[in-house]
Amino acid sequence: MDDSPRIEHDWLGEVRVPGDAPWGAQTQRALEHFAISSERMPLEVMRALALLKQAAAEVHAELGVLPRPLARAIAEAAAQAARGDFDHAFVLAVWQSGSGTQSHMNLNEVLARRASQLLGGAQVHPNDHVNLGQSSNDLFPSAIHLAAAQLLGQRLLPALRALRSSLRAGSRDFDEVVKVGRTHLQDATPLRLGQEISGWAAQLDAAQRGIEAAQPALYELAVGATAVGTGLNAHPRLGAGVCQWLALRTGLPWLPAANPFAALAAHDALVALHAALKSLAVALLRIADDLRWLASGPRCGIGELRLPANEPGSSIMPGKVNPTQCEALIMACYQVLGNDVAVGLGGAAGHFELNTCKPLIAHNLLQSLRLLGDSMACFERYCVRGIEADSERIEQLLQGSLMLATALSPHMGYERAARIAGHALQHRCSLGEAYASLRDQLYPDGRDEAGRAAPTAQDLARWLDPRAMLG
Repeated sequence: MDDSPRIEHDWLGEVRVPGDAPWGAQTQRALEHFAISSERMPLEVMRALALLKQAAAEVHAELGVLPRPLARAIAEAAAQAARGDFDHAFVLAVWQSGSGTQSHMNLNEVLARRASQLLGGAQVHPNDHVNLGQSSNDLFPSAIHLAAAQLLGQRLLPALRALRSSLRAGSRDFDEVVKVGRTHLQDATPLRLGQEISGWAAQLDAAQRGIEAAQPALYELAVGATAVGTGLNAHPRLGAGVCQWLALRTGLPWLPAANPFAALAAHDALVALHAALKSLAVALLRIADDLRWLASGPRCGIGELRLPANEPGSSIMPGKVNPTQCEALIMACYQVLGNDVAVGLGGAAGHFELNTCKPLIAHNLLQSLRLLGDSMACFERYCVRGIEADSERIEQLLQGSLMLATALSPHMGYERAARIAGHALQHRCSLGEAYASLRDQLYPDGRDEAGRAAPTAQDLARWLDPRAMLG
């Protein structure tokens, strides 16, 4: 390694760059001027930018805009960057120019240096050659779209489908388990455990439909629009050529943005996608929270479900196991809800011909995609797959539920049923025992107002059968 600095230059003048650094003057300036926090530009964005550079170089070669040897060298360098060979060289913070110019030039400089090496030392210029016909203003949003679509297809949607499938399997497996329902955190009428879990799976169905509805707008790319949307300095076929190249290699239906001016100044497609991710996060929060409540205990909580024991839960309490997968998912979802605020504000930051919060949107959107994809995968594998129902505890709680009295209302009226439930609660007895104590008060003449005989104990037992209340 060469630790001695070298001199690079840009139009502002000379810059001292570490001798072994694979970047140039503009990257070095940005390192010094944007030493802000520890968040780096997402690698998914940098690799997507590299893929766009590879496409542009190859399209330019076909169009005769760049000499083929030069175009091939740039394309090869970009291909290496796209597969991660230069991840170590992408060193800039998220918090930089709102157009992402510094990270875009970071890539241009790295590719120019590598292409020069591939050409045996011939000079490749980061702006004139690598960035020919391109601008940060159209390349950077295109890279966000590309990175988001890849994360969505490769990470989030597979995890969502797997979790939904496991919940559907649980709904089938536990369909014969009858349990207490709960509303307002209080006892309610019974339902099947399979029915309860089916509600969770249905929420994920709806969340997936929302995400898939937001997908098509991702496939519109701003590439070819250059600085303000007019395409100045770009070959008129560059945008379409890059989209066609990407479509052949990714299998996704990329196409030039219908309106390039909107594609630079607004990022409504990304805001809409994150709104769909927010809906997914809300559904996952509900599911994870329900699971940890239902598994609370093991002896002093609800305890209807048993979750897998993955690791010791306490550094001081022996034998303790906690619902850690639920907690990790909940924290990830809370972060996504916060990210949604940032993405919404970033999307609103379009002034005239350019949105100037692109790195903010990229950072938060891609983090949300990673968080949801990874946390769902862990939650499904290490929690949902191993859920067990404690049938004995479920039956115990079911038989003690006072809300079974709801089934008495059609036979004896709401007032009588409520008095029975209230007496059972006050005297800590069963509904049958409460009815036996109140029978003469409820039916002083042995009959009701319509002349029907007072119910027998056998009638009550039949009406209070939880399995007859499931709809």
